[in-house]
Amino acid sequence: MQTNFTLAQLADPHVAESEQILRRCVHCGFCTATCPTYVTLGNELDSPRGRIYLIKDMLENGRPADEEVVTHIDRCLSCLACVTTCPSGVDYMHLVDHARIHIENTYRRPLVDRLIRNLLAAVLPYPARFRTALGLARLGRPFAPLLKRVPALRPLGAMLDLAPKSAPKVSDSASPGIRAPGAEKRGRVAILSGCAQPVLDPGINDATLRLLARFGVEVVVPEGEGCCGALVHHMGREEQALDFARRNIDVWTREIDNGGLDAIIITASGCGTTIKDYGHMLRLDPAYADKAARISSLARDITEYLSTLDLPRLEPKRLNVAYHSACSMQHGQKITMAPKNLLKAAGFTVRDPGEGHLCCGSAGTYNILQPEISEQLKARKVRNIEATKADVIATGNIGCITQIASGTTIPILHTVELLDWAYGGPKPEKIPAR
Repeated sequence: MQTNFTLAQLADPHVAESEQILRRCVHCGFCTATCPTYVTLGNELDSPRGRIYLIKDMLENGRPADEEVVTHIDRCLSCLACVTTCPSGVDYMHLVDHARIHIENTYRRPLVDRLIRNLLAAVLPYPARFRTALGLARLGRPFAPLLKRVPALRPLGAMLDLAPKSAPKVSDSASPGIRAPGAEKRGRVAILSGCAQPVLDPGINDATLRLLARFGVEVVVPEGEGCCGALVHHMGREEQALDFARRNIDVWTREIDNGGLDAIIITASGCGTTIKDYGHMLRLDPAYADKAARISSLARDITEYLSTLDLPRLEPKRLNVAYHSACSMQHGQKITMAPKNLLKAAGFTVRDPGEGHLCCGSAGTYNILQPEISEQLKARKVRNIEATKADVIATGNIGCITQIASGTTIPILHTVELLDWAYGGPKPEKIPAR
């Protein structure tokens, strides 16, 4: 794609990077076939190619974002299926990140939209606040149908619908400290506790700690780590995202210096994609560029790390598992086979749903901020999963678990919960007795 940026514009390193990304696009349109919003809405401007044109026009002319640009960029899930599909290697992820920052800095959203986004940014990344909000949601849930009738308030209705009826008890898995291995020590890792996941489903990290201890891995739950920054990063609130990143980098760097780390384990693939991008996000920060790159190089999804431990093969089980590959796993981190191979080695029969490349519609806060499109994508995903006739669903991202669970009666668990059970842990409560 030909570009016409001025030298003054290209002096901005963010613009210079976006210009290089834009130049790689050859208008082929391969991305349209795998873009969930284009497949759903059929509008060229709701495809990666269409959004690239809008971003190019906005940045090249140095103008503030307008309502049309914001509408179509907001509809992007950042699922990155287009990145997997693109034959030209267009780095759409960083291009749309730049566009969202530009929107945040130059566009004044309607009042209600601003308030809802401020609420999400002030609550979701903080576990204590989030837990309190879930308690209050019980009081507001009867009003959800009324809220969904008012277009500007639909996100609040969607938020209440998604909130669980009760939050699980606080787990010790998020308490800082060192978890000693239960067998001969063969590794030392840190684990990300995160923000939303320990509130919605602390059993995921409970299972991770049990499984790693069983195979001789010492796990550090560091003091002071928190949200990875993904939620606000995808809302264009870059300074808040970078503050989260710097804090975690400082915490993990301290652990590296104190006892060394083989890896930083992440059990939510949405967080993993962002942490693996810390090196890029902080590349222009002289105080953090090298440290951020080091942390990104150590970040591992739990299934990536387990694949290095050579877990024993187990006898087949009479349990069919539909594996849902989260977008942040398959497109963001290019992890496609490791989770399925681990499940198969543990004795489960793995089934691949149709259209596995398409997003379930969760995408961080997307199912709150774009509830209509999200519902269509969820329904499509659930139909494909239920067609497998599986007994349970496995995936690697808490957002997908929450989204899909709201549309099907098939139990859905994190992959590591099934692996923990197979290798001697307790049977997950979600799996019904046979």
